[in-house]
Amino acid sequence: MGRALAVAMVGLNGHIVEVEADIGQTLPNFILLGLPDASLKESIDRIKAAAQNSGIPLSRRKITVNLVPASLPKRGSAFDLAIVMAALEAAGDVRRTGRTVFLAELGLDGRLRPVRGVLPAVMAAVRAGHEEFVVAEDNVREAELVPGARVRGYLSLAQVAVDFDADTQDLVLDLPEPGVAAPAAETGEVRGPAPDMADVAGQGEARLALEIAAAGGHHLMMVGPPGAGKTMLAERLPGLLPDLQDAEAMEVTAIHSLDGSGPAVGQLIRRPPYEHPHHSASAVAIVGGGTGIPRPGAASRAHRGVLFLDEAPEYDRRVLDALRQPLESGELVLHRSAGTASYPARFQLVLAANPCPCGKATGKGAECTCTAMARRRYFDRLSGPLLDRVDIQLHVNRVSLAELSGAEPRESTHQVAARVLAAKERQRERLGRFGLAGNAEASGRLLRGVFRLPGADTALLDRALDTGQLTARGYDRVLRLAWTIADLGGHDRPDRDDVGLALTMRQRGMGT
Repeated sequence: MGRALAVAMVGLNGHIVEVEADIGQTLPNFILLGLPDASLKESIDRIKAAAQNSGIPLSRRKITVNLVPASLPKRGSAFDLAIVMAALEAAGDVRRTGRTVFLAELGLDGRLRPVRGVLPAVMAAVRAGHEEFVVAEDNVREAELVPGARVRGYLSLAQVAVDFDADTQDLVLDLPEPGVAAPAAETGEVRGPAPDMADVAGQGEARLALEIAAAGGHHLMMVGPPGAGKTMLAERLPGLLPDLQDAEAMEVTAIHSLDGSGPAVGQLIRRPPYEHPHHSASAVAIVGGGTGIPRPGAASRAHRGVLFLDEAPEYDRRVLDALRQPLESGELVLHRSAGTASYPARFQLVLAANPCPCGKATGKGAECTCTAMARRRYFDRLSGPLLDRVDIQLHVNRVSLAELSGAEPRESTHQVAARVLAAKERQRERLGRFGLAGNAEASGRLLRGVFRLPGADTALLDRALDTGQLTARGYDRVLRLAWTIADLGGHDRPDRDDVGLALTMRQRGMGT
């Protein structure tokens, strides 16, 4: 018997898989058991060719490989190296692999190829008590990001076999040059110059709303005509957010490693991500899903960052309503026939919409030709339950000539971000003992209990709840907003003016 260890990923959760191999006495055959998917079954021929071309061919007798636990779905090429090492150990060609975890794909020539999801896989294995890892050379930097992991990187199966005491007489240690040169792996975040708040002309109310949203982690909706600057404002929100802390950066990097659609991960992602999907994107693209084990979507890739949906009423209503779960819980749980996967999705949602289908209803409405029914249908895709979860809702008007050509200096992103950081520090000091990082995570019970405000300061808010202008959820969200406004102002607690401003921003009262 031969044994090796690998990791099966279900969502962002990794499970240790023991790869068992047995050499039988019957005719040559290779059987793979343990609920492998189609892509994993393809590894059989790939493994045989890789071993043969590395000078350490597999046994010509019957090889049975079992992936334990057998009830756990397994997919992908990351099991290749573990399977071949278990088979070689069963044949006595290498020594026992012990508690080493193998994560790599094999090329037909025996080359070790990188796989996606190495970071969350190593994190899961370390949590399970494993320390030794063997990966492809291009995955070493990523695997070494996990504290407590001892990582060895190799270019080929033959090199791995040498380290596990294989007979070097027939091993092919010199790999042939690939026919097409592989692009150099990216080792860090590649970003252009960050958009600056100094580029935004006018829009004093919208700039304030953006600062408050950044300071408290609040969701934001902007309604205004084309060219008013909604997209420009949304693009500058990530720049106002501070760098991610270690635990947050590890979560974000793990998601992007598992997704595999961007450059190779070489260091922790420290800047909050920004996702801007097109309005034609499907529910799978935004929320996640697909065949087999569900994959992460834009909402999860925006974890600890910003998800911007421009032209929000143009999205399918089912796609928009699917975001209600992560807006409340900060997590996406996707159920499919092959299994259930959960992904963190604590993002800031920014919605932008025109005031009507033609976009010309600027307040006076003189240029707009849309009927009342057309306007109603346009905004009907934004359901009440979704908007009830959006803290700040404001109108953004067109910029005047005087504002556009004004010579007065405008605050830069660096200046605004400094105030945002100070406000977030105040929130951590106040909420840290409750395990919370910001006002957006504070529960209504906490806000109406431990941090209850005097009745004189919440009178306007109480009246809005009694008259049906606010739901109970909306009431709590206005309180969160008021605390963020107080934090930006350096107040110990919100006063009547802070609560009034928060209520105004909630009800689209600004900029009208």
